[in-house]
Amino acid sequence: MPNKRLVSPLLFFKTRRALATSAALPLDPSYPTDRVSLCLSFTEQLINRGLLSSAQKLLQRIISRSSSVSDALSSIHFVTARGLDLDLSFYATLIKKLQHSGNHQLACTLYSDCIIGRGIIPDSSIDNSIVICLCKLGKLEEAAVLFDLLITNDSCEKPAFKTLVRLLLSQERFLDAFDYFVKINNINVNLGNRCYKVLIDELCEKGYLEEAVEMFDLMPERTGLLPTLRLYKSLFYGLCKKGLVVEAESLFGEMESLGFFVDKTMYTSLINVCSKDRKMKMAMRVYLRMLKTGCEPDGYTYNTLIHGFVKMGFFDQGWAIYNQMVEHGQQPGVVTYYIMISNYCREGKVDCASMLLNKMISKNIAPNAHCYTVLITSLYKENRVMEAEELCKNMLSGGLVPDHVLFFKLMKMYPKGYELYIAFMILKAIAINGCGLDPLLLPVSAHGDLVQKIEFLIEEILKSNLRLANVAFNILIIAFCEEAKLDSALHFMEKMMNLGCRPLLFTYNSLVKCLSHKGLFEDAKSLLDFLLDQGIFPDHATYLIIINEHCKRGDLAPALDILNQMEDRGMKPGVAIYDCIIGSLCRQRRMFEAENMFIRMLESGVDPDEIVFTTMINAYSNKGRVIEAHQLFDKMIEEAIRPTSYSYNALVSGLVKKDMIDKGCMYLDKMLDDGLMPNVVLYTSLIHSFLQKGEFEFAFRLVDLMERNQLERDLIFYIALVSGFCRNIGNRKRWCSTGRRTERARERLFQLLHCRSLLPREKNLRVSDDSLEAMKRFALKLIQKVKQTKFMPNLYLYNGIISGFIEADRMKDAYGHLELMQKEGVQPNQVTFTILMGGHIKAGEIDHAIGLYNKMNADGCTPDRIVFNILVKGLCQAGRLLEALSLLHLMYKRRLIPSKGVYKNLLAYFCASYLGIPAFKIFEEMLVYHPGPQQYHYNRLLCILCEQKKLREAYIVFGTMIERGKYPYESTARLLIETFGKQ
Repeated sequence: MPNKRLVSPLLFFKTRRALATSAALPLDPSYPTDRVSLCLSFTEQLINRGLLSSAQKLLQRIISRSSSVSDALSSIHFVTARGLDLDLSFYATLIKKLQHSGNHQLACTLYSDCIIGRGIIPDSSIDNSIVICLCKLGKLEEAAVLFDLLITNDSCEKPAFKTLVRLLLSQERFLDAFDYFVKINNINVNLGNRCYKVLIDELCEKGYLEEAVEMFDLMPERTGLLPTLRLYKSLFYGLCKKGLVVEAESLFGEMESLGFFVDKTMYTSLINVCSKDRKMKMAMRVYLRMLKTGCEPDGYTYNTLIHGFVKMGFFDQGWAIYNQMVEHGQQPGVVTYYIMISNYCREGKVDCASMLLNKMISKNIAPNAHCYTVLITSLYKENRVMEAEELCKNMLSGGLVPDHVLFFKLMKMYPKGYELYIAFMILKAIAINGCGLDPLLLPVSAHGDLVQKIEFLIEEILKSNLRLANVAFNILIIAFCEEAKLDSALHFMEKMMNLGCRPLLFTYNSLVKCLSHKGLFEDAKSLLDFLLDQGIFPDHATYLIIINEHCKRGDLAPALDILNQMEDRGMKPGVAIYDCIIGSLCRQRRMFEAENMFIRMLESGVDPDEIVFTTMINAYSNKGRVIEAHQLFDKMIEEAIRPTSYSYNALVSGLVKKDMIDKGCMYLDKMLDDGLMPNVVLYTSLIHSFLQKGEFEFAFRLVDLMERNQLERDLIFYIALVSGFCRNIGNRKRWCSTGRRTERARERLFQLLHCRSLLPREKNLRVSDDSLEAMKRFALKLIQKVKQTKFMPNLYLYNGIISGFIEADRMKDAYGHLELMQKEGVQPNQVTFTILMGGHIKAGEIDHAIGLYNKMNADGCTPDRIVFNILVKGLCQAGRLLEALSLLHLMYKRRLIPSKGVYKNLLAYFCASYLGIPAFKIFEEMLVYHPGPQQYHYNRLLCILCEQKKLREAYIVFGTMIERGKYPYESTARLLIETFGKQ
């Protein structure tokens, strides 16, 4: 029997309040309501006589046959107030009555207080009713916990399941709903087609294709009905969205076997996905199948195919589809021409694109703003400025209304600081072409107060056309952001929103970029939160801006956090975002992480583009991993990505740097066959490589060839030339002649570069004498020539010049240029101080080097690992070993790992000073961070330890030596045997 417990006063008042608003159940003619009070009175008499069993049975009959919820509750209160127990079935009856009558909260309260609260174990019918009540109250989590218990006991019922699934669907928890469908696989529950349709539709929409397919298969089993055409379409479009083109195409056959007609939209959608994935053979197969089934393609279908072919550079196939389009009676429109024009521009065939634009005009097909915009941009890229400006003028005078896209493109082409001028020009065209305003009433030029004239234009546009005013405001805000005038941008943003205009996401992105450039990341994040509050979701461009700013600063942790957030929100990061992060990792020489990020990009289904391939090829080449570099290059070609000069430059220069000149010539030949000319980047890289090898004569032959090819030299070229020459003139071992095979490969490289030169040979800078003094004189001559360029001042160039003076043993001139660079506003960095310290150490002036180290700290220029390394080496050379050791410990405190060279110097000098134990400690520390000393140092240290009778230390050194495959010299071995034999 259940435990006896009185109903609490709180439950009584809750019950009364709930009954006051509850609807009565239909009257049961077998037990009129007016008899309840008589029955309760009679029950009271039975209790007073001690006939408890009879009283309980009578009360149970009253509850089970009560005509209203209030009668039943009054009876229960009567029972519990007198300490009587009721059978569990009567609680089940009452809870079901409350559930059906809509008294869900009352049912849950009764369940909690009178059943669970009294330690009574409810049966499955009660739990199923409570699941329904909890769902109706929106308490999903509690309902799910209780329903999971019912599933475990195999006692869930159809009404509870239906109610729970519908609540999950209403809250867009489609995966949870799917999980319950799978969990009740063994229960014969049929929810009807609607639930299946809703769930399959939403799973497809959200990209949960595996679950959608499983539901698709479950539906016939559970309902006995086949999926409808709508469900097939949902699954098809879901597969297309995921890029599963093979599975999507196979669905066509299944649909046709059931008598469903595959329509034009479905065929075109599949063709579009195939084109985006560069699977044009499959796209053509779908197109031919479409024709075979009698489904007529429309203009959108043809445009999709044309775009797919020309995007991959297959213009002949694109024109073939164009001709078929005409043959089938479909007239090419503006979109068709725009596709062809934009892809011609992308391929660098600007003249072809221009001819096509003229063809449009001759056929009375008016080009839209996009046709003009893409052609104007390409003309600017080819430095055909006059033609671009003329075309822009024709567009604006021809009555076309420009948009923010044209503004953005022009802004990229004009020099920095012209943003407001371009905005003025575009807004004036909007006012005349879009609003029909009289040009005589508008400002004629951008002279004077430009902002005031732009405000006048906006006011005039606002009076005429609110939509175009919206465009004008967006353009103006973007212009202010580009000029870093944040306050003005925010002022016009507020004015725009007060007028009811809606900023474009592009405009918000410009604000985010402006805030990020100013380092106001918290404000940028607040703006993103504001976007979400307004129901505007940041796009890939928004996240790219923030990630790019973090990567520029080398702050990768928040960039990776944003990448993870995007994936958590179901956003698929684009290749540009991955390229930012991979590029930053490569610049920080974190190649292992860069490789993992590249693999992560591939695994997430993002196809790499030429930029990210080039980033990785360049990183591999810089690290000397040329095998991986050229494997990745070949992989890029397999993916039908045409390499540009940047990817060729990275690979060729990397191969030459690793003395694989024959291989580099092979790729250079391919580059020339592809119509790509060697540019200043390739020459600079090759020249710097040969200067580092000490092959000065050949390097300057390339400099000469570069000038004859009329390649304009940039700042990076001069930095590479000065630093590459000046920093290697002291290494005389590099001046030796190369082998015959290397000479042949080198001449082959020169001939490949030379074959495109049509200008007569001119004499230029040339190394005529390889003596040290001649090299120093030549360095000074080179510095004087570089100082005459337009690029001074520059920190990196000054560092190269200072290095040259130091190599020429002219410290006074080096310091003179240090003062000169500071007067011109260029502050020295760690590299500058390192160069000067190296010069003093070379001259045996260690105290001057220490003085520079102290000056670095005083000026707030934190010494890096290289500074410490060179200073420790100098102290060792000066015999000041204790100071060197002190500096080494300071490196440890700053978490800087000394180089292997530093340990070798310390070990050599401690051994030379016969300081065995300090040398042994250096040896132990060296093993922690580096492979270990050379064989000579092992032997030297062993001899000293044996002579000083430090047998434990000698034994450790000997054991380490054997473990690492090194063996003592014969003399060292004799000394070891003799020393250990005596002990």
